[in-house]
This record gives sequence, structure tokens and C-alpha cells, in this order.
Amino acid sequence: MNEKNYNLELVRMVSFILVIAIHVSNYFCRAYGEITQGEYLFSLAIDTAARVSVPCFFMISGALLLGRDEPLHKHMKRLVRFLTVLIVWSMVYYLWNIYYMGTSYDLREILFEPVEAHLWYLYAMIPIYLVLPFLQVMCRNMNIKLEKALLFVTTAAVLLNFILWLFGDEVYYDLPLVGDRIYAYYIFLGYYIYKYRRHIRLNQKTVMLICFISLAAAFGITWGVTESYGRHYEGVLTYACPFIALASIMFFLFMLRLENAHVRPGERARKVIDLFCGCSFGIYLIHILFLDNYKKYMEPYDLSAWIAVPGLIAVIALVSFVCVWVIRKLPGGRKIT
Repeated sequence: MNEKNYNLELVRMVSFILVIAIHVSNYFCRAYGEITQGEYLFSLAIDTAARVSVPCFFMISGALLLGRDEPLHKHMKRLVRFLTVLIVWSMVYYLWNIYYMGTSYDLREILFEPVEAHLWYLYAMIPIYLVLPFLQVMCRNMNIKLEKALLFVTTAAVLLNFILWLFGDEVYYDLPLVGDRIYAYYIFLGYYIYKYRRHIRLNQKTVMLICFISLAAAFGITWGVTESYGRHYEGVLTYACPFIALASIMFFLFMLRLENAHVRPGERARKVIDLFCGCSFGIYLIHILFLDNYKKYMEPYDLSAWIAVPGLIAVIALVSFVCVWVIRKLPGGRKIT
């Protein structure tokens, strides 16, 4: 068995906290005009910085999976697991929304729209898993020249798609390896960055500077357009935005190269990381239940964002972890978390 890469595990551990931060801070960002300017900017800063998390989840998958040579039955097992998770949690959120939150949903729309918005991640990963064995063969048989060419072509396609989206248009025919979304691109990026992490000619300070500048640009543009429109603008905070993409890439690269690209935690720290990372997928799936419960009884202006945002992130992360830890102790619990 290959030794676990704790640089990747640290990325995973940080990312699942940041995903919660996105959903919490975005609730307050969307209350622009109802909360103070300071609260809005505080929430926006957290929302913007946390956006690196979701691309990192895709890049972790690419780093771990694209270079492998796996039998087809293993791909089928992985695909079945994700389909099972999607079905189970769709039903959980369907019942939750209908009988507790009081929102409606037509189950006939399940192929086209998730029952709960954050389940979009499963909708994105399932098609990727369907073609993963073919992508693995492709990556195993490419030399560095072809890998660089693919990186150039896919990057150009992603940039073009985003620019056209800003103008309300789309290309007539999408690049097959990328499609009209950016997620397959992040999968390949994760593989490429992980493979060449020691050879990319950027030192750690430069990497973090690029990350910070990219996030600052996304923050500044979002604030400027929001002020102009009079409502919270999210267009620059999408994962297809070049600023968010570049910041995510730099953050991922920085984390991969910590401690000379070989983080070696002590035994106690390793157990903690393994425990939290083992629950990270389940935390992603369950945490919206607790955030929804807050939204049901509290408006964004009822409690200052300076207190509510960090407080909710910490409490929701802790409660979600405890719940997932308990679920994973039950029969079949690991299969749905």
C-alpha cells in the first residue's frame, strides 16, 4: 500500500473547514444592505478566501487518481458509492426541506437540479468518475510535452468559457475534455501540479503572493460591482473565474510543497488528521442541516457577522464532525459518508 501523503491530507482538512466558511459567510454576504458595511466586507473577505477549497477537492482527486492503473471493478465500486451517497442524501434533504424547512421540491427534477444546492458536487463528480478509467489511460501514456500541450489547450478553453459567460454567451461546441464547466480541468490540474510540484519554478513566497493578489482582485471586483449594482454580486466568486482558479492553484501548490513536499506529522497529529479527514466527506454532506436550522430562526442582521460568521463556522464544523463520527460507527454508515 502506498504511504499516505499528508500534504494532500492537510489540504483536505483545511478545505472542508473552508467549505463551511463559504456557506456561512455567503449567507451574510447576500444580506448586503441589511447588515453594516463592515460586516459585509468581513463576510466577503472570508467568503473570497474560502473559495480555494472546492477547487482543491477536485485537485486532490486528480492528484490521487489520474496517475493510477486501476481495474474496472474498482471504478464501478467508486461510482456506485457516489450514486448511493447522492440518493441517500437527496432523500435526507428532500424530507428535511419539505417537512422542516417548509420548502417545496419536485422529485421529477432530480436529474436536473439537486435537492439541496451543495449536492452539486456529487453531480459534478459522477460524470468524471464515469470517464475516469479512460482519463487514467490517457495520462499514463502522455509525455511531458503532451501534458503541457493539454494544460495549455484546456486553460485556453476555460478562459474563453468564462469570458463568454460574462457576456451571456457560450461557445457553439465545448472542448470535449473540459465541457462547459471547469471541474474536469481541476482534476487534470491536480494531477499535473502533484506530479511536477518539485519542478515548478516558483518559490513559496511567490506562490503565496500570487494567491493573495488573485484573492484580493476577486474581493475588490466583487465589492466594486456590488456597490455599483446595490446588491451582492457573485460572478467573480465562481470557480470558473480566473482569479479564483489561480488562487486555488497557488494554494494547492503551496500546501503540496510544505516541509519540502513531505509533511511527516507525529503519531498523535497523524491520528487526528486521519480522523478528521476520514469524516470530511460526511461533514460536507451534513453541515447544511445545521446551517439551515440557523437560517430558519435567525436573520443575518439578528447577530453581528463579526460574531456569527466565525462562531457558526466553528460550531457547525464541530457538530457535523461529531454526527459523522457517530454515523460512521453505525452499520453502513461509512458507505454514505
